[in-house]
Formats: sequence, C-alpha cells, structure tokens
Amino acid sequence: MSVLDNLLIGSYSGSARSKKSQNLKKVYEHFPRLQERRKQIAKTLSGGEQQMLAIGRGLMADPKLMLIDEMSLGLAPIVIDDLFRALEQIKQRGITILFVEQNVRRTLKEADRAYILESGRVALSGKTADLCEEDRVKKAYFGVEVCGV
Repeated sequence: MSVLDNLLIGSYSGSARSKKSQNLKKVYEHFPRLQERRKQIAKTLSGGEQQMLAIGRGLMADPKLMLIDEMSLGLAPIVIDDLFRALEQIKQRGITILFVEQNVRRTLKEADRAYILESGRVALSGKTADLCEEDRVKKAYFGVEVCGV
C-alpha cells in the first residue's frame, strides 16, 4: 500500500471520515516528507519515515489522545528532533500524548509530566521539572548532571 493509502486507513471511523481532508492536510503540515512520498510504497520508507507515517495514520483518526511507544528507538538524532518537534505541534493542537520512551533525557526535557517505572511499578511521578531535581532520577539517569529542563 502507498503512504497515502496508509494514511487514509486511519480515517476509517465515521467521525474521522468527515474530517479526512482536513486531517490529511494537518498530517502533511506536521510531516511534509509524507506528502512528498504519498505515492511511494510504505514499506520502502526509512525507519524514521515509517514512524512519521504511524503517527500520521493515528492523527487521521482525529484523536483526543495518542499513545506512542518507543518513538525514537533506532532512529538518527535529526529524525528524532523532527518527531519531537511534531509532537510539540500536536500537543499545541490540544491532543494529549502519552508515550513510553527510552530516551529519558529527551523525554524529561519535552514532556509536561512523567512516570518513572521500576520493576513494572510507578517509582516516581510528577512534573518533569520536579523529577529532574530528584536525587534518584539524577543518579539513575544522569550521573551527577542535572537534566537541563
């Protein structure tokens, strides 16, 4: 299937179908590369472009909440920057984003709130600025550095 076909599948629900054109325009604003590659077969995209496509397909459903798992895993730093920039724009549109991310430093810099899990249980939670001041967070994730939030 093409990039465009993949995006259109995201607008399957009745409420999203009526906003398909608007949502497609917004996806292309967030991810111009997807518009450039709209006719390309989706499985031939790079890893970062496939991640953009997955997020774009989710946006086509006109969500109030998005769940994103390990967005930056295995991607180049420049692509990660593009994805986090898009998440910030999505958040500004009023869409809540809940994501699991292994890049703790970047996550604490970008997120409003965080939950730190240890052995499957919430060990710490709160505003990211507050968590960056926690000694346990500093030692576990940053050595002696502060996270720079």
